[in-house]
Amino acid sequence: MKARWIVSLFAICLLLIVAAYIFISSQPPARIFYLDRSILAASSSAAAIPAPLPVAHIKTPVAVKAVYMTACLASESRLREAVLTTISGTEINSLMIDLKDYTGTIAYASTTLLAPHGTGCRIYDLPAFVAELHSKGVYVIGRITVFQDPVYATAHPADAVQSRSRPGHPWLDRNGLAYVDPDAREYWDRVVAIAKEGYSIGFDEINFDYIRFPSDGDMSDALFALPPVRSASTTPKTAVMDEFFSYLHSKLAPSGIVMSADIFGQTTVNTDDLGIGQILEKVLPYFDYVAPMVYPSHFINGFEGYANPAAYPYEVVKISMTSAVERAAMATTSLEKLRPWLQAFNLGATYTPAMVHAEQKAVYDSGLTSWMLWDAANRYNKEEL
Repeated sequence: MKARWIVSLFAICLLLIVAAYIFISSQPPARIFYLDRSILAASSSAAAIPAPLPVAHIKTPVAVKAVYMTACLASESRLREAVLTTISGTEINSLMIDLKDYTGTIAYASTTLLAPHGTGCRIYDLPAFVAELHSKGVYVIGRITVFQDPVYATAHPADAVQSRSRPGHPWLDRNGLAYVDPDAREYWDRVVAIAKEGYSIGFDEINFDYIRFPSDGDMSDALFALPPVRSASTTPKTAVMDEFFSYLHSKLAPSGIVMSADIFGQTTVNTDDLGIGQILEKVLPYFDYVAPMVYPSHFINGFEGYANPAAYPYEVVKISMTSAVERAAMATTSLEKLRPWLQAFNLGATYTPAMVHAEQKAVYDSGLTSWMLWDAANRYNKEEL
C-alpha cells in the first residue's frame, strides 16, 4: 500500500514537470539585458531610448531682483539651501550661478568641451538644481567668467596675455591669475559652447563677465596681440571687444538665448574705454541686458567730490545710473536693458541693510526697476532683500 502511494506521488510530480516544460517551451525567448558603456540594450532587439524631454525656460521677469551664488556654494546642498531659505519670501526672483568661475573651472559636466576643465568646484546635480529653482518660480542666470581663465591660459600659453619679463609665459594679475588674450579667436568658440551648454541645461539667461582687457596688476608687463587701429574713432582694445560682442550675438541670439553683460561701473560716467576696451554705447547693441557694476567702493576716491565713495551708496549709484540712463536714451536703447550690480559686501565701508536699500532706492530714482546684489561670499541678509 505504501509502495503504491509513493509510485502515484512520483507519477504526479513527473506529470507536473513535463507540463511546466511544455508551457515554458511555448513562450517567446526572454529578453536578456546587459550593460554596455552605461547604456542598457536588449539582445533580441534594440531597446528604444526615449528622447530627452525639452528643457523649460522661464521668461525674464519685468523687474529682475537677483543675488549671486558661487559654484562652490551651489555644489553643497546644505549651503545652497541656506541661501534659498534666506531669499524665500523676499522680492528676490532670480539667481545667478557660475557656469565657469574665476579659476577657469567648468562648473558642470560638459559633453562638448575639450580638456582642461579645471579642478575647482563642480555642481554635479546642476540640471536638477536648475529644475528645482524653476519649480519655485526662480529665474536662473548662468555666469561665465570669460577672459579671466587661468586654466585655459596655462594650457594654451600662446593664447594668453603674454608677460614681457617672462617671454613665453602668461602675464599674471595681482592675484596670480592668468588671462586669455581677448583677440584669441579660437577661444571665442569655447565661450559660445559654454553658453549653449548652459542654456541646454536649463539656464534662462547667460551672463558674460570679465569681457574686457585686464587692469589689475603690473600692466607694463602685459603684452597683447592687438590688431592695427581700424578707425581713428576707436582704440585697438575697443575694436577687439566690439568684434567679440558681435560674434557672441551672431552665434547665440538666433537660438533665442537671453544674453547679459557685466561692465565696469565707471563706464556709466566715462566716455573713454578705461584701458579695458569697454564703452557703454558699444556694449548696449549686442546684449539683451547690460549690468554696470556700480559698487560704490570701486569708484576712485574723490569721485564727484566724495573722498570715500563707498560711504555714499545712494549718491554714487544715483549719479552713475542716471548717467547710464541718459546715455542709453541718446543711443535709442531700451532703458530696460540696464540692470546694475549693487554692493552687498564690506569694502570701503561696512554695508548694512540700510546702505543696500539706499542703493536700491537710487536705482528706482534713476527710473529703473531691476538690480542684482553681489557678495562673493554669498552672505546675504534677509533684511537687505
